[in-house]
Amino acid sequence: MSTFVAELNRLANGGASYPARTEFLDEAGAANKWAGTTGLPTVGALNVKAGNTTKSTYKDIQGVCNQIAGTTGVALGNVLDSVVS
Repeated sequence: MSTFVAELNRLANGGASYPARTEFLDEAGAANKWAGTTGLPTVGALNVKAGNTTKSTYKDIQGVCNQIAGTTGVALGNVLDSVVS
């Protein structure tokens, strides 16, 4: 399980702590749960979470995660560490 997927699962679980190993969702599943969406690819769900509603949404996961976290250029593995929920 990558750090990024673990962070998405933490956030999908309310941001407090990591869920039990058996509760981990895949990347897209965790992103959709956190965003309150279903069936979207990871970047699509994260754009919804970020409030991006125009065609100028981020095309890459790192860009939209940095937008959500209020950071710039932070590596994907670390960018969601400071997001509470």
